[in-house]
Amino acid sequence: MQVPAQFEYERATSVEHALALLAKYGPESRVIAGGHSLIPMMKLRLARPEALVDVNELTELCGIEVSDGELRIGALVRHAELLASAEAGALFPVLADAERVIADPIVRNRGTIGGSLCQADPSEDLSAAFAAVRANAVIRGEQGTRTVPVREFFTGPYSTVVGPAELFVELRLPIRDGSGSAYAKVGRRAGDWAVAAAGAELVLEGDDVAEAGIGLTAVGAPRFVAAEAEDFLRGGAASAERFEKAGVTAAEHCSPAADQRGPADYKRHLVATLTTRALHRAAERAGG
Repeated sequence: MQVPAQFEYERATSVEHALALLAKYGPESRVIAGGHSLIPMMKLRLARPEALVDVNELTELCGIEVSDGELRIGALVRHAELLASAEAGALFPVLADAERVIADPIVRNRGTIGGSLCQADPSEDLSAAFAAVRANAVIRGEQGTRTVPVREFFTGPYSTVVGPAELFVELRLPIRDGSGSAYAKVGRRAGDWAVAAAGAELVLEGDDVAEAGIGLTAVGAPRFVAAEAEDFLRGGAASAERFEKAGVTAAEHCSPAADQRGPADYKRHLVATLTTRALHRAAERAGG
């Protein structure tokens, strides 16, 4: 039988209370919301927190709204809620694309956006999507609030910039005129972790690319970003030829590992194909 090691459990009633509990129990405490990533790791003894701080009652972290030219998504928003948000889907179709292929309805109904990002799994879908649209993460601590670009949020596999006495509270996505976005993924089966996936956002000025964002997952892209492909696209024509070249560039600069999901060359092929596909769809949506 797989059972976790012994731990303390506390239910937070406010953000300030959660921060106090995290400070009380120290760096060996963990925040729990949906629990779909943390609990299985605890059962296998891959994670052995000394205390769990339950944040499910923090309703101030549950909203989706537009404010000051940004889409703001609370860390406790469930995957199903984000997928159901017509406003989020209209502004950032990449999010709806990604949410449709995350796990299954049970996980999507309970798992949270903040939990997904803070888990920092190299094969996690939303990390690439939020990196593509250059989202910013808002982090609270007892000393105040700081904002960190999602592209600087991840420090390695299963590691982020969120400190031991801090709480990730919100994502802020800048809304850009003339933008379109999309997400494309290949998994071994429906709802599985990605073999490879690509998220893209394009900001068009006429027939040219004013700005490009490309996020990759499961293929060893630094901080989930295909920076060289973005640089290639920026300032050039939004053409099929250039999209294909950007896909090749993204594939050349990632570092996929051979594993049970496939050899490295196959994953690079997928990166090129999926990046090109996501860019085409993003351009169509920007023009529409």
